[in-house]
Amino acid sequence: MLIKNIIKIFASYCVAILISTSSFADGHLSKADKEKTIECTGIYYANSMIPQGELELEKIVHSFAAKKFLNSYLLKEGVKEDKLNEELLKVVDIRYGKPYEKETTKKCDEFIFKLISGSKDEIKKIAESGIY
Repeated sequence: MLIKNIIKIFASYCVAILISTSSFADGHLSKADKEKTIECTGIYYANSMIPQGELELEKIVHSFAAKKFLNSYLLKEGVKEDKLNEELLKVVDIRYGKPYEKETTKKCDEFIFKLISGSKDEIKKIAESGIY
C-alpha cells in the first residue's frame, strides 16, 4: 500500500514537471524578442544569398545554419509559417544586394545566443553537418 502511494506521488510529480516544462517551451518569447528574432532570421537569410566571391564561405554557411535553426525555433514558438515567411521576405527585400554588415550580424549572434539557450552549439552543429 505504501509503495503504491509513493508511485502515485512520484507519477504525479513527473506529470507536473512535464506539463510545466512543456508550457514554458511553447510561446515564451515576448513580442519584442519575437520581432527581433524574426529580424535577425531575415538578416541571416539575406547574408546567405551573398555570393561566395563577396563573402567568406564560413559566414555564408553560418547564416544558412542560423536561418534554419531560427525558422524551426520560431515555428515552435507559435509563429505561423505564412506570417514568418512574409516577415522574412520584408527583411530580405530591404537587405538583398547590400554588402555584408559585420556589426549587424554580430549583434544578432549575441542577441540570439543570449536569448536561446544552446543556440550557438545547435547552429554550429547544423553548419558542420552540411545540411542546411
